[in-house]
Amino acid sequence: MADIARSTVFNAHPDALCISGLTAGVETSAEVLHKAKAVVADTPIFANTGVRLSNVEQQLSIADGAIVGTTFKRDGYIWNEVDVQRVSEFMQRVRQFRSSLE
Repeated sequence: MADIARSTVFNAHPDALCISGLTAGVETSAEVLHKAKAVVADTPIFANTGVRLSNVEQQLSIADGAIVGTTFKRDGYIWNEVDVQRVSEFMQRVRQFRSSLE
């Protein structure tokens, strides 16, 4: 992972790296996020899969941001419509976490 992150940043100069779990909806490994952050400290790292209400604080304690989709859907099912209440609860948790960092 460290070599891939380092190589990608060196060769492609991305604005950020999205680090994913094994498949869609699978939580991004904290260990993998840490490894990527350690070798490309000047490049933002996003947790790209599996970020949900129950782990958003842990994921954002390592990653600079997150890509969130399925968590916002009715019943947490990828093909359902966005559930405004789920988005509201998630973002409230994110705001509380961010304010604790100040």
